[in-house]
Amino acid sequence: MEVLVNNKLYAVQPGTTVAALLQFIQLSSEKGVAIAVNSQVIPKTSWPDQTLQSADKVTIIRATQGG
Repeated sequence: MEVLVNNKLYAVQPGTTVAALLQFIQLSSEKGVAIAVNSQVIPKTSWPDQTLQSADKVTIIRATQGG
């Protein structure tokens, strides 16, 4: 199945969770990361259980420091 992550298409296995997607795209789940699926923010505690569906739109936001 395919999901759209920050406007880039990824092919993932059915049943892929948000946490598994982060591993797949090699993004650590460190502090300062927020994820929304279809414009709904997913709490970090739900990432291991939140299963993605085909054609989901995932937005990943990383906090940065600087001025």
